[in-house]
Amino acid sequence: MADPKGFLKYGRENAPRRPVEERIHDWKEVYADFPDEKLKTQAARCMDCGIPFCHVGCPLGNIIPDWNDLVYRNRWREAIERLHATNNFPDFTGRLCPAPCETSCVLGINQDPVTIKQIEQRIIDHAFAEGWIKPEPPSIRTGKRVAVIGSGPAGLAAAQQLNRAGHNVVVFERADRIGGLLRYGIPDFKLEKHILDRRLRQMSEEGVEFKPGVNAGVDITPEKLTSDFDAVLVACGSTVPRDLPIPGRELHGVYFAMDYLTQQNRLNAGDDISGEERITAEGKSAVILGGGDTGADCLGTAHRQGAKRITQIELLPKPPQTRAEDNPWPQWSFILRTSSAHEEGGDRDWSVNTKAFEGENGQLKRMRCVRLQWGEPDANGRRSMEEIPGSDFAIETDIVFLALGFLHAQRTGLLEKLGVEFDARGNVIADSNYMTNVPGVFAAGDARRGQSLIVWAIAEGREAARGIDLWLMGDTQLPLVGAKQPLIHVNV
Repeated sequence: MADPKGFLKYGRENAPRRPVEERIHDWKEVYADFPDEKLKTQAARCMDCGIPFCHVGCPLGNIIPDWNDLVYRNRWREAIERLHATNNFPDFTGRLCPAPCETSCVLGINQDPVTIKQIEQRIIDHAFAEGWIKPEPPSIRTGKRVAVIGSGPAGLAAAQQLNRAGHNVVVFERADRIGGLLRYGIPDFKLEKHILDRRLRQMSEEGVEFKPGVNAGVDITPEKLTSDFDAVLVACGSTVPRDLPIPGRELHGVYFAMDYLTQQNRLNAGDDISGEERITAEGKSAVILGGGDTGADCLGTAHRQGAKRITQIELLPKPPQTRAEDNPWPQWSFILRTSSAHEEGGDRDWSVNTKAFEGENGQLKRMRCVRLQWGEPDANGRRSMEEIPGSDFAIETDIVFLALGFLHAQRTGLLEKLGVEFDARGNVIADSNYMTNVPGVFAAGDARRGQSLIVWAIAEGREAARGIDLWLMGDTQLPLVGAKQPLIHVNV
């Protein structure tokens, strides 16, 4: 235990964010430096619990108390080894994960939880700065070939694990660059792309082969995939966006959030988009429909583009400031969260249903809305909603972004041609080893479980790699993931 009285002596302190007036004029990450001494103080707050609920809260089963203690003792190299034992990419999760581990922190029962995510990010950034992160190619090759379809966090995690097990891995990505949503869905102010690129260089030097610009199922047939490779992993994500089929949806000025975010990321990468429509909030009154992370990403992007006014609307009621009685620890806390983008400005509104878009000459001008009344949860936790009579109102707007989530993976093309089965929600069905009904074809990540968190995607990729290795070799040395791991605590 770092400091037996640390949780009593020290309060939670987060890394500072750069001033709003500075950061909204660039696309760099929003956080400023946090001194190592302060970070060690935060690590000292970890109580080294007899039952570390943070392990269970983390889908990867990160051994959090161990690396908190190692940071406190200035044993950084051991800390990154302990962190990498369960997580291929803490440089991604340390920036992008909403930290379910922190809502499960025992200290969080009646105090602010340990700054787990912040410590995680600093460990990996320290390791890169010291030059400790090097390629780890396998000593022996099995001769087996595995195709990974999709280069998001699930596909990358699976590819690295399979390659280190000795298999020859080829990652196919239909976009022009590798990275999936990490590349084109996450704004640079949350993940600068050099962070992604340094990991891809490591994987390439380890022997993973990347093939961007290849649309599996079109540019390479399913028959060729299954004949040229001993196993195929489908990790293509949940890419079909949820639409809003209301009157006026066809008006110019209504866009899917991912189209908007992807284009700005391409611009930041230096791409020429002169041959396509520019989607921008510059000088406009913008509305974002959806209160989740994607909506916040749109908000931060619109700020940096110079929007005149931004309103973010959520169908659900406003969350409470603290846990409700029916949302006890260590469950994920359904509370009001304020991201860096919200800190930068804009209006937020809850319990609002959008009824119609209206415009002139084909151009969006306003949207019609109504306020909602939500009932008490039923036995299944569902709440009914009713429109409040006479609560209709209009919002004048020039541009709307639909950040309403995603339905499932794209079924037309590769998935249907492979002949995999889907569940009622449209996700690919796979067994406990992540194999589909088609022998040798596996599925992981959002394509299998539906839209979820980056930490779940990495966990799924690692588990799928273990299943593939087991199927190919009859045995596997790849580790169990998350809750499947035995809870063995190592005294450091």
